[in-house]
Order: sequence, then structure tokens, then C-alpha cells
Amino acid sequence: MKKKYQIALGILLALVLMPKNVYAMHIMEGFLPQGWCVVWGTMCIPFILVGFFSIKEKIDINPRVKMLIAMAGAFAFVLSALKIPSFSGSCSHPTGVGLGAILFGPAVMSVLALIVLIFQALLLAHGGITTLGANTFSMGIAGPLVSYFLYKLLRKRNVSQSISVFTAAMLGDLMTYATTSIQLALAFPDKTGGVMASVIKFMGIFAVTQIPLAISEGILTVVIFNLLTSYNKDLLINLKVISEEV
Repeated sequence: MKKKYQIALGILLALVLMPKNVYAMHIMEGFLPQGWCVVWGTMCIPFILVGFFSIKEKIDINPRVKMLIAMAGAFAFVLSALKIPSFSGSCSHPTGVGLGAILFGPAVMSVLALIVLIFQALLLAHGGITTLGANTFSMGIAGPLVSYFLYKLLRKRNVSQSISVFTAAMLGDLMTYATTSIQLALAFPDKTGGVMASVIKFMGIFAVTQIPLAISEGILTVVIFNLLTSYNKDLLINLKVISEEV
């Protein structure tokens, strides 16, 4: 089982390290005013602290969780580093946060997203250190919150496992971009229409490419989740992600 994880992680890392032109959809270094950098960074702190304690608790209960946490982090790292050019020199990309949020909850995913964003900023010039708080909030907090609670809601209503995972991952991805659009609109409101007009503009820019990407991410997340269910059903039951009847 460990060998299969190592092979999967190796393939993911090989994909992300392939040479490619860099287009930053994470809000890039120095783009946000200093005040907003502080605001978003401050808002992330409680989630990050809770996430660290949650990771420690899960590992203390079951050390096998470490490998699964690492895989969720690698999944998010690779997907959010795959950039597709959009309009005006910007780009869209998957986020990969839905899987980790479903498996471990939004707090753990906030820590994983923070780590992912730091490495992407330093190694891939994707995002930035000053904008780390804003990017963590959109990708590591807003998106995972939607994915986690939507998954739980759909499962309580007896929606099928695959549809629940697909919907949670897809809408978590879209929520990340909606939040980024709001962050940019608050920092750069339209001169005539204000913040709301700016939100609509930013959302419209990414909608054409992001909606198909979100659907694709939802399908990929279902495939990975089904593989985990096949090979690690007992661990997912232990994490209360699935029931014993599945």
C-alpha cells in the first residue's frame, strides 16, 4: 500500500516539476494593498491554529493518517500549480482542496493550503508571500468550508457517495474563485459601479475557463476518493468520512 502511494506521489511531483510558463492566478506578490494583506492574514490565524491541533490529534489517534494527509497536500499542490491561461494575461487552475476537506475537515486543509502556497510562492513564483493570507483564505478556508459542509449535508440526505464528492469538490473550487474575486474587488473597486461591479467583472473573467476546470476537478476527486475507499476503507471509516455500509 505504501509503495502505491509513493508511486502516485512521484507521478504528481513529476508533473508539477515539468518546465512551464508561469501565470499567477493566486494573487501575486505586491498586488494587494498592505492593509488588505494584513486583514486577510489576520483572519487566517484562528483557522491555522485549529488546523495544527486537529492534525496532531488525528495523528495521535491513528499514525497511519500521516500518509493520507501528505497525499491530500500533494494533490492540492499539483492541481493548483496546473495553470491554464484565461483573459488579460491571467489564468485559471484547479485547487485540489475538496479532497482534503472531505477527508479531514476545513481546519486541516487550511494548514495544508498554507504549506502548498508557501512552496508555490518560493519555488514556482505562483502567488506571493505578502499575499499569502489572502490566497490562504480563498483556497485554504473558503473553498474547504464549502466542500466539507456540502459533503456532510448531501450524505445526510442520502445522496450517493460519488455525487456528494463531485458536488463538494466542484463547488469548493468555484468558491475559491468567488472569494478571490471578492478580495480583488474590495481592494480595487470599480470607479463607477463600486465593489459589486468589480466583483462581477472579476468573476466574469474567470468563469469561462474555471467552470469546466471545476467540473474536471470534481470528476478527478471522485476517482481518487473511490480508489481510497477501495484500498483504505477502514481508515476512512475511522475518520468518519464514510459509513461501514459503503
